[in-house]
Amino acid sequence: MDRRQFHRWARAAAWSLALAPWQEPTWAQTASERNWKTAPFQLGVASGSVRHDSVVIWTRLLVSDEDRQALAGDGLSGRYEIYADESLRRLVQRGEWRTDATRAHSVHVAVSGLLPARSYWYRFVCGDAISPVGRTQTAPSSDAEVARLRLALASCQHFEHGQYVAHRDMARQDLDLVVFVGDYIYENSNPRNRVRSHRGPEPKTLTEYRDHYAQYKSDPDLQASHAAHPWLLMWDDHEVVNDYANQTDPARTDPAVFLARRAAAYRAYFEHQPVRLGPDPASPYAASMRLHSRLHWGRLADLWTLDCRQYRDPQACPDPVRGGGRVVLQCAELSQPQRSMLGADQEQWLYAGLQRSQRQWKLLAQSTIISSTRIDSPLGKITYTDGWDGYPMARRRLIDAIGEARLNDVVTLGGDVHMNVASVLRPEPNDTHSAPVASEFVTTSISSRGMADSLLSAIKGSNPDLMHARSDERGYTLLDFNAKQATVEFRNTPHSAGTSDLLKVQARFAVESGRVGPQAA
Repeated sequence: MDRRQFHRWARAAAWSLALAPWQEPTWAQTASERNWKTAPFQLGVASGSVRHDSVVIWTRLLVSDEDRQALAGDGLSGRYEIYADESLRRLVQRGEWRTDATRAHSVHVAVSGLLPARSYWYRFVCGDAISPVGRTQTAPSSDAEVARLRLALASCQHFEHGQYVAHRDMARQDLDLVVFVGDYIYENSNPRNRVRSHRGPEPKTLTEYRDHYAQYKSDPDLQASHAAHPWLLMWDDHEVVNDYANQTDPARTDPAVFLARRAAAYRAYFEHQPVRLGPDPASPYAASMRLHSRLHWGRLADLWTLDCRQYRDPQACPDPVRGGGRVVLQCAELSQPQRSMLGADQEQWLYAGLQRSQRQWKLLAQSTIISSTRIDSPLGKITYTDGWDGYPMARRRLIDAIGEARLNDVVTLGGDVHMNVASVLRPEPNDTHSAPVASEFVTTSISSRGMADSLLSAIKGSNPDLMHARSDERGYTLLDFNAKQATVEFRNTPHSAGTSDLLKVQARFAVESGRVGPQAA
């Protein structure tokens, strides 16, 4: 399919998802097929966890009270269909799936036996109900020569703070992957910034987290983005609770109680995302779930997704009343060498992978900004402890690992801070005598409100490594990698998202192969 055909399909898919969450059947119904009273595929479809020969496809059926009464038990079964063409004429694979209420009637199918670097179209069938059609694609073979990798980088989509016009724009793009780096849902509410409302209370139980995801997944623009492209996912804190760190939360909840909440949040996350592995039943409360991974994109790129929440040490020098991140001036704990953002096991896994990587681009996708955002003051540096500034020795280990491996073409990707950033990473932040080893790009939020201009001005004034930093607009970041360079485009709309349906280019940058640092393009 050429790009023009792809754009036609993406536009059609976006409208069909927005206007028709289910479709009429196209085959003769048998007596054994189920007649639905209410359309069950109202949350759309999604794909992810791509490999060169497989992909995970996802949906969740919403079962109305009327339809539930007709069930003989809570179980449902149906089939999935994989096609090689958008007109759904060349059937590649068909299989059965089963689900029940214990998994919120979610469906995960790891489709294998696919060809590398191919587009496929898929749908789910249950009785007389047919899901929307999604498009996905496999990765190239690990040794393939690949011309390009085109990504959308996104994060932070507070449902209450704005519309998902960025996802509408993403659905229309020619992409290989959407890389989402955290805060898919927000557990909290902020009436001051509200343009639409959450349903229900702050989630703490499995049922409440499920309901929260269902509301987010009901958005037609988010559904269109999922249906148009495979997603590579990483979480941050709001998928559980703001500023949680490993087994601790800001309320200083008893760890056993908090882990039960984290288990509910992780399970709901799995039930609503196209990921391969669910919570580990052998872990306490089933409150652990491996999400970090590494993807080969032919010989062009290695792409790591890094988990900055599940394994980290608690924030340094916490407030005696409230935990979580805080602003500090003097905090000796920051310099403790053993403190980690990723956890020791994930650190070693990453460093070993970097040492072995033979691919041109080394891309590290994680949830926040790695560059320093500390602010100069007459009394010393002001540090916010929830980000990488709060784990300076862990940041130094990461940057030293890149430098000691003599790696070229390392680009880190982040989100969380609700602003667009282009910067360089060096062992000593902002020290021009310290040679840069990597380029960094951070995407602004899909909808969540940004920081005040006065605060951002102070951050930029104290951190010359930040070549570009703006927090006044919402959107996402488009990245295109080839053998010669990476090009980066910040695509944005004013806050609140939805006041304008058009996204404009805030800035463009390029990173030339073999040369560290973004250049204005």
